Amino acid sequence: MTTEILMPALSPTMEEGTLARWLVKVGDAVKSGDVIAEIETDKATMEVEAVDEGTLEAILVPEGAEGVKVNTPIARLSGEVSSAMSPSVSPVPEVATPPATPAPVQTPPAPAISPARDQAPTPAPTSGTAPTREGGARVAASPLARRVAAREGIALESLTGSGPHGRVVLRDVEAALAAGGARVAGGKAPASAAAAPVRQSLSLEQMGIAPGSYDLVPLDGMKKTIARRMTESFRDVPHFPLTLDIELDALLAARAQINALSEAPENKVSVNDLIIKAAATALIRVPEANASFTDAGIARHHHADIAVAVAIDGGLITPIVRGADLKSLTVIAREMKDLGARARARKLKPEEYQGGTFSISNLGMFGIKSFASILNEPQGCILSVGAGEKRAVVRGEALAIATVMSVTLTCDHRVVDGAIGARWLTAFKALIEAPIAMFV
Repeated sequence: MTTEILMPALSPTMEEGTLARWLVKVGDAVKSGDVIAEIETDKATMEVEAVDEGTLEAILVPEGAEGVKVNTPIARLSGEVSSAMSPSVSPVPEVATPPATPAPVQTPPAPAISPARDQAPTPAPTSGTAPTREGGARVAASPLARRVAAREGIALESLTGSGPHGRVVLRDVEAALAAGGARVAGGKAPASAAAAPVRQSLSLEQMGIAPGSYDLVPLDGMKKTIARRMTESFRDVPHFPLTLDIELDALLAARAQINALSEAPENKVSVNDLIIKAAATALIRVPEANASFTDAGIARHHHADIAVAVAIDGGLITPIVRGADLKSLTVIAREMKDLGARARARKLKPEEYQGGTFSISNLGMFGIKSFASILNEPQGCILSVGAGEKRAVVRGEALAIATVMSVTLTCDHRVVDGAIGARWLTAFKALIEAPIAMFV
């Protein structure tokens, strides 16, 4: 029996990737659990394991091939096998039917947390059960096909799968969309029908820039994903900024005292670590801000999973400190050092950067005084942190000098209105200006 090995979906949002390296060659015997290839996604390089045993009969996609679509055959395996590949990380969860009421959060998506809580809410069929065919057989479908079918309101049980063993894959959903396929009862019209026409970008030559006067750097997977997600967020989410000045002197003094007591370098605490802890504590004290918008309702998260923007070569990634409200400063400091190092090496697992309930972007180290970030869906807020600097402040009737930083909270108005955002900023400011309050 010969089975095709398909390009795996290493995260719920992955649509294509680069086949970086084959670790086996034609004729090699493959056992379940063997690492057989490395795949580069838009965020990381990940190892892929064989699920079953057999002999590698043919390699269909060579090393270095870019833009390989999910579910594209990349090799053939002979022997008694079923589907032949899976990522070495936890399998990508299939899109589940959203509950009728807000549910606890988990993730991608990321660190030790519950998957259901961290996965980005995705509109799905409203039936409450997984789709089945006549006779009760469950519909076999790839995670990407389930996600797109749920978004477009396509009934998976109405489709004939063209993947291995009749599995429904993305091309089957796309074909149904093109043919006006059967919709889930009460399902929404496809996004493509309601969306405004796609903006067609003019070439630089059409805008009067002479050919040969510039170098064109092709977009890699990360840049394409960032461009798409930020465009969708800025266009589709009603958002607004709230800006506040906060004095840092007490925080800087507390940090110096904490680090004086910490002998191990990995336990040294940064200002950013303190900001993460303060943000998480403020989210627990103002739980309305620790929320996400879904079609089924507003999800109020049980814990504060803080996504922190990290600049890496070619873009940004947001590793997540899970349950930051429950962790000590030294644990947060160690996690951030590890996550940051692996982010820059593109070695994060999807569950370590997907999901989260709140984001922080800190450009203070670059001297930026104030800025507003674009929301990282499905999170309801993102905090932009500016540089701390000496400023004149008024205390009573006298002028004084203090170290002050400006922060801007960008809010999804469907979830966090002005009053909730202001209450969260007030709680955050109180924790930064009196840091001992984080620990009582």
